[in-house]
Amino acid sequence: MAATKVSGIRLAKRLDEVGFSDIVQIRNKVMAMRAEGVQVHSLHGGEPYFETPDDIKFAAVRALVENQTHYAPSSGLPPLRKALVEKLARKNDIHATTDEVIVTVGGSQGLYAAFQSVLDPGDDALVFSPYWTPIGDLVTGTQARPLLVPTITARRNGIRNTLAQFSTSKTRAIYYNTPQNPSGLVFTRAEAEEVASFAIDRDLIVIADEAYEDLVYEGEHVSIASLPGMAERTITCFTFSKTYAMTGWRAGYTVAQEPFMTAVRKVVLYSTNGVATPVQYAMLQALETPESQIEARRQEYRKRRDLLVAGLNEVGLECEPPAGAFYAFPNVEKIHRSSRTAAQVLLENAHIATVPGVVFGAQGEGHLRFGYAITIREIEDCVEALRRFTP
Repeated sequence: MAATKVSGIRLAKRLDEVGFSDIVQIRNKVMAMRAEGVQVHSLHGGEPYFETPDDIKFAAVRALVENQTHYAPSSGLPPLRKALVEKLARKNDIHATTDEVIVTVGGSQGLYAAFQSVLDPGDDALVFSPYWTPIGDLVTGTQARPLLVPTITARRNGIRNTLAQFSTSKTRAIYYNTPQNPSGLVFTRAEAEEVASFAIDRDLIVIADEAYEDLVYEGEHVSIASLPGMAERTITCFTFSKTYAMTGWRAGYTVAQEPFMTAVRKVVLYSTNGVATPVQYAMLQALETPESQIEARRQEYRKRRDLLVAGLNEVGLECEPPAGAFYAFPNVEKIHRSSRTAAQVLLENAHIATVPGVVFGAQGEGHLRFGYAITIREIEDCVEALRRFTP
C-alpha cells in the first residue's frame, strides 16, 4: 500500500543546513568493498588501535552484577565527579568544584550542549580550520554562523591579528581544539595565551575541545581554561574515547563555571538525562589507569606516526609529522587537486581508505586525512600499497 502524503508536514527549518558526516559515507563504501571480497587498508577511522582495557570492562560488569543499574544523578555519580575534579587539577591545572563538572554522553554531547548554551540565532562563532567535521553543523544547528579561521594563516600572521580579521560584531564564541583533528596541530602555550587575550578583550566565550589531550608528541598540552581569566569564560569538553579506547561507551565530561553549567545541565537533562550508570563505574576505573600506561600507548602511537609519515614522504605526499592526535594530513595534490577525487583514486587503485581534506573545511582542500590508530602491520601494508600505487 502506497504511503499517503500529508500536506503541511515539514521538518524544523533549523535543520535545513545540518548534514550528515562524510566519514560515515566513506565507512559505508569500505564495508561494501569488503563485502565483495576486496582488501581495504582502513586509514579513514578515528578509533584507538587497542581494545578497552579489561579492568575497565570488568568494572562495568561488576556494576551490572551488583545491580548498579538504576538512575544516577543526571550530572553524574558523585564519586565520579569528585575523581574528575581531582584529574582536572592534576593534569589540566583546571581547579573546579564537583558542581562545575558534568558527565556527558561522549565528548560530542558536551560540545552540543556547549554550543546550545551560548549561541543564539544570528550569532557568529570563530572556528579554527580545518576542523572536526561535526563542529560546523553543531554551530549551524543553533542557527548561528561558523566563521572559519585558517589555522596555518593564524600561525603565520599572528593568532590575535587573524582572529580580529575574521571576527564580526556578532561574534560570541571561539571553538578551540588542541590537539587538532584532522591536522594533528598542537597549539603552543604562547598561542593559547593569544587566543585567551583576544577572548578576554572581546568578551568572548571559548568552547575548548580536548579529546586528544593525552596524545601530544611534540610540545605540551595546555588547557586554555587554566590560563588567567579564562576559567570563567571557557567550557571545556573531554572524552574517554581516545585515551582509554572507550569510543563505543559514549563517555565524556564537561567542566564550566556558572552561568554555563546550569545551561549545560539543562541540555543533558532534557536529552539523555545522564550517562548509563554502569558506564560511569567504568569511567571511575579508567581514571585509575597509571600514567605509565598512558605514556606507553603514546609511544606506540609515535611509532605508528613516524612509520606512516616516512612512507607518505617517500612517495612524494608531503607531510610534516603531526605534533598530536593520531592523524596525518599530507598534501595530495600530486594525485589530484580535488581531495575528494584524490581519496576516490586512492581507494579504487590502492585500496587505501582516507578522508578528503575538504570535508574538514575549505582550508583542508588538497589534503587527505590518514588515521594511524591501527596496527603496525596495517600501516606497513598501507605503506607498501602506496609504493605500488601510481595515480
